[in-house]
Amino acid sequence: MNGTEGINFYVPMSNKTGVVRSPFEYPQYYLADPWKYRVVCCYMFFLISTGFPINFLTLLVTFKHKKLRQPLNYILVNLAVADLCMACFGFTVTFYTAWNGYFVFGPVGCAVEGFFATLGGQVALWSLVVLAIERYIVVCKPMGNFRFSATHAMMGIAFTWVMAMSCAAPPLFGWSRYIPEGMQCSCGPDYYTHNPDFHNESYVLYMFVIHFIFPVIIIFFSYGRLVCKVREAAAQQQESATTQKAEKEVTRMVILMVLGFMLAWTPYAAVAFWIFTNKGADFTATLMAVPAFFSKSSSLYNPIIYVLMNKQFRNCMITTICCGKNPFGDEETSSTVSQSKTEVSSVSSSQVSPA
Repeated sequence: MNGTEGINFYVPMSNKTGVVRSPFEYPQYYLADPWKYRVVCCYMFFLISTGFPINFLTLLVTFKHKKLRQPLNYILVNLAVADLCMACFGFTVTFYTAWNGYFVFGPVGCAVEGFFATLGGQVALWSLVVLAIERYIVVCKPMGNFRFSATHAMMGIAFTWVMAMSCAAPPLFGWSRYIPEGMQCSCGPDYYTHNPDFHNESYVLYMFVIHFIFPVIIIFFSYGRLVCKVREAAAQQQESATTQKAEKEVTRMVILMVLGFMLAWTPYAAVAFWIFTNKGADFTATLMAVPAFFSKSSSLYNPIIYVLMNKQFRNCMITTICCGKNPFGDEETSSTVSQSKTEVSSVSSSQVSPA
């Protein structure tokens, strides 16, 4: 075995030399140089100082501007809430523990940090599933004249939290556990040990199949069908240019969100699965730390993509920041297209067609 297992931790280094210490009690500078922990601190500070304001502003802008309270936006607000949970209860903890060089909050704090990190990532993933299904239903019309209403959006939000809790909560109650990972200053599910007391292997398989592979398949199926429908509709020129443009831009925005999520989380999932299937293999703390910390950047992608690609939302955000005025004079330019983009899921499907 090329690692050292202890009570509630696994350090990816053999203790033959006697240097390995509990990541809850001692700095882990034998795993990585102190400057690397300072880099993590700077990275966490960047995520906190950018992720918290932009996600909070997303909620504030939606609350202040009634025209933004449309069913599709409910899901985007849900994403912002999940990202805020990660920033408040995950990033702040990691910043402090990285500054100290070890997980100073003990096993309980590790479980809390790991729980919120997993919960936020899962809410984001299942929110993207709901968005993909919404796009598929509205554009491809498998259910005919289906209206995606506020009730459907709220049901979708409830679904995302139920699924996220079903993934994040079990380690708190004995099915697997949260332990320090990588450089031992952030926590995640136990991919590393065979400990029969926690049934780690069954949980990891459950998590990978139900909470990663399955939703990714749904997303790619939905967008695969959507792309075919878009090409077909473009060839037939079925609807007005304004409606087609609005639908096309909303779809492009959601696809970018999916790509951003996959870019952030796929490296982490791949490395974690490799460690799980090669228990006892030699790997460095940095091998797991880099994708683990990179995955946290997903909290920035969604609001940035939405602000950049939705003109109406962008104008409302600028107006809110500038105390009711838009210095760029772009307040309601292209209002027809913007309104269509914002309300694209609240109109009947007979009025919505892809471009």
